[in-house]
Amino acid sequence: MNQLHIILLVIAVLGSGLMAGLFSSFSNFIMKSLANISSASGISAMQSINIVIVRPVFLLVFFGTGVICLLALVLGWPEQNTMARLFGSMGATMYILGGLGVTLAFNVPLNNRLAVVEADSDAGEKMWKIYLVKWGFWNHVRSLATILSTLFLVLTVYCAT
Repeated sequence: MNQLHIILLVIAVLGSGLMAGLFSSFSNFIMKSLANISSASGISAMQSINIVIVRPVFLLVFFGTGVICLLALVLGWPEQNTMARLFGSMGATMYILGGLGVTLAFNVPLNNRLAVVEADSDAGEKMWKIYLVKWGFWNHVRSLATILSTLFLVLTVYCAT
């Protein structure tokens, strides 16, 4: 395995691990905390989070990790053994489908719906109840996917070296 491939895999592990930590934090305590306060306060907090998170560093890690996973998979394919290919394919797939895909297909549309409600309205309160359940479920899915992605990418490095 060449040095570029190792560097790409290490970056993919770090990126996937960072996203797993972020998503898991939301699953384990942030959303639970927001659910324990008034709907209006929870909505306002989440609306703020959804604005603040869209920053270059987040976008670079979030999307860049997917690109790096693909690059590592493609560039390393000819040199890797069967187990490294299998784990690399599983890691990239889990990140791209479970991290990126779930976020773009489910969490972002729910964020967009939440963004347009008035925090202290009846519609906002109804939306918040739906949001907590649906967004929370899909966040658990992407948390698990990125945790598994990180594990599979680490196993790729282990099997390839």
